Amino acid sequence: MRHRKSWPDRWLVTALVVACLPLSQQLIAQPGFGSDTLPFSHRWLQEHARERSTQPYAPEPMAQDNSLRLLSYDDYRRIVFDPDAAIWGDAAQPFRLQLFHPGFLHTTPVGIHLVGDEMARRLGFSTDLFNYYDSPVDIDRVDADGYAGFRVHYPINTPERDEEFLVFLGASYFRAVGKDQFYGLSARGLAVNTVGTGDEEFPRFSDFWIERPDSEADEIIIHALLDSPSVTGAYQFTASPGEQTRMEVDVSLYPRIDTARVGIAPLTSMFFFDATNRAVFDDFRSAVHDSDGLQILQANGEQIWRPLANPAQVQVSSFEASEMPTGFGLLQRRQGFVNFNDNEARYDKRPSLWIEPLDNWGDGHIELLEIPTDVEYQDNIVAYWQPADGLEAGKEYRFRYRMHWGAGSPFALEQGRVINTAAGAAIGSDERVFVIDYSDGGQISNVTSNPDAVRISATSTAGEITDVRGTLVAATGQYRAYVKFDPGQASLAELRVTLEVDGRQWGETWLYRWTQ
Repeated sequence: MRHRKSWPDRWLVTALVVACLPLSQQLIAQPGFGSDTLPFSHRWLQEHARERSTQPYAPEPMAQDNSLRLLSYDDYRRIVFDPDAAIWGDAAQPFRLQLFHPGFLHTTPVGIHLVGDEMARRLGFSTDLFNYYDSPVDIDRVDADGYAGFRVHYPINTPERDEEFLVFLGASYFRAVGKDQFYGLSARGLAVNTVGTGDEEFPRFSDFWIERPDSEADEIIIHALLDSPSVTGAYQFTASPGEQTRMEVDVSLYPRIDTARVGIAPLTSMFFFDATNRAVFDDFRSAVHDSDGLQILQANGEQIWRPLANPAQVQVSSFEASEMPTGFGLLQRRQGFVNFNDNEARYDKRPSLWIEPLDNWGDGHIELLEIPTDVEYQDNIVAYWQPADGLEAGKEYRFRYRMHWGAGSPFALEQGRVINTAAGAAIGSDERVFVIDYSDGGQISNVTSNPDAVRISATSTAGEITDVRGTLVAATGQYRAYVKFDPGQASLAELRVTLEVDGRQWGETWLYRWTQ
């Protein structure tokens, strides 16, 4: 078993010297740092991204013959960061950083810089920060010019232990969790050409600048430079871990070329099956998904719920609105173990992610991409905001938004929230039956004594709605709507269901795309 090398004596001397330095000097004098200390501010990063957008895109991946590039998945997993070497591990503040080793799929190292007193210094790569358990890597000949990414630890679940709550790793992907949750869906800095002709482009965060929090901090500030053939960008993330982990994101984009298809605040998730398509899968579990629906809060207050699908063919849905929505997100609404019956993956503990725009993003629409998959480890769901006119080369675009990682969304209805959708064949016919359950149905005025107190409106763009009815489910207190649908010769139909009580809409608008 191969472990990391012991710390050289010169590092012990350095540690003794650093202890005598002021805080700002301790920050940049730790072992493993580069030699140059440079001024840093977010304004500088914006100008740097703008200037970079005027130059050709030039990534610096590992050489093809680099031994790290040749690592298998199992070999790569044997390389583990030494927790005793955590950045700020001995500091009197609650945040700690751990680093990812480059290799396997992560073949373009990123620069990681630590910032204090508006000065930044890049972390130099060192094998001393890792344990190489039975790894084939020759640690004396490792050729790396940076790290693959990093993760942030904080006492999010209990004051006695630091735990990972945020990770940046691969392209512009990052993930976070709220209290007592497991990682699930991911976010990205930007999506480019996800839908349309040509190949999708995956912008990458090439460099990070991480500000050292003070001793009483409950948030950490991370800056990132985004780069791709089409666009550069300057990002600032202010992350506050907790019951709901919140991240305020400030984005400045500088297109190299005119880019028609871009996704702002893109979310990536996995939907395999649930009660709408359970019959297709021979599986002991009740459902398998990181997210089960897209929620949209329109500017007029209407709340839309669109259950996700694992379709037979790729499908794209656009959600137009006369005004920019108040927010949108991919949610994991079902939070009970019995909903999944999976004691290993614990899909019941996967977070939802809600996007709350903090300024007006202009004209555009929310786009949802659903891709067929026959395995649960492939992300097949993408949602984002698509600006109507795309991005024009030479201009600057700014987008600000707040991300909410946690259980549900901050704008969920207490009454009338769609909590489950199921579907199946109608007995004795080719029709389909959709069953939609709404929360707190017993709170509807007179619903117990008067079943007609709720008016159900159901429409379809193809085929025919042949029957609608509703009832209060006494065992759960939920209101249940039954919608019977005859597709006829149609192969695709968009269904819409709303409930009305006392002349006003009650609950969410349910949307569903049915495909043959």
